[in-house]
Amino acid sequence: MKKYLGLAVTASLTLGLAPFVPHPHIWKQIQNLCYGRTMVAMDWLDLLMHGVPWIALFVILGMMAFEKKKTTGAA
Repeated sequence: MKKYLGLAVTASLTLGLAPFVPHPHIWKQIQNLCYGRTMVAMDWLDLLMHGVPWIALFVILGMMAFEKKKTTGAA
């Protein structure tokens, strides 16, 4: 999993946060969900596109943590 970590971090910081100005697009989509605003299909697609790199990063970090815990706790 370590070999994919760099790719996941790069994707999260570029595609996951694009556009950078005035604020990350993923943040706007998360706010729309939290405030219960209506979202059209394009908004859901944007949320998916900008969210997948973050989900991949969290999955990879979780798998690495679980792997480390599994190898150290098996004694």
